[in-house]
Amino acid sequence: MSAVSGFGASLLSILCLGSIGCDARGHPARGPEVLLPEQVIDFATLYKQNCAGCHGENGKNGAAISLADPVYLAIAGQATVRQVTADGIAGTLMPAFEKSAGGTLTDRQIDSLVQGILQQWSRPNVLGVSPAPPYAASSKPNPTQGQKNFVEFCARCHGAEGQGTRNAPGSIVDPSYLALVSDQSLRSTIIAGRSDQDMPDWRSDLSGPGARAMTDQEITDVVAWLAAQRAPL
Repeated sequence: MSAVSGFGASLLSILCLGSIGCDARGHPARGPEVLLPEQVIDFATLYKQNCAGCHGENGKNGAAISLADPVYLAIAGQATVRQVTADGIAGTLMPAFEKSAGGTLTDRQIDSLVQGILQQWSRPNVLGVSPAPPYAASSKPNPTQGQKNFVEFCARCHGAEGQGTRNAPGSIVDPSYLALVSDQSLRSTIIAGRSDQDMPDWRSDLSGPGARAMTDQEITDVVAWLAAQRAPL
């Protein structure tokens, strides 16, 4: 073999090994295994692909309720978190993710998401000794009383009519906003608050004289008053 030919063979070998991934014999090297979409069960990957756009990159500061909120997770519970993830919420922007409900994720992937959320962001005994209101409403709502409760507990930040203040400039009675959220979403936000936006939970700050936590009925009534501000269909 001439020197030129030997140099060419060596150069080809170097290029093959270094650039296109061949083994020592010049055969294509085996690259990293590429998983099919339904085989991905890594929580961080699944969360980024399916949840971060609405709930925030780290479970907070998104448009939707914060998942990195141990109070919300404690009140909702594992079964509810899984059901909402799998089946979505009709009439809202929360879609169903489980394949059996029209989504793209398998049962195993749903389980990975739910377990990851709880492992990363739940906290034992976060509710303390305070009896928390139930996740879902169970009593008959009174929107008229709800407006009075709203003024008592919410007007400081949201204004007496819900139009917003310097502390919370957005209007929570805007029909466009209310059309995108369910009654349960409103209830969950009132109970759990939005710690990522300095909104207290149902216990408020409990710092002033006579301050007290909202009752289950008061929360139910406030939700009813807010829901009554939706534009008619």
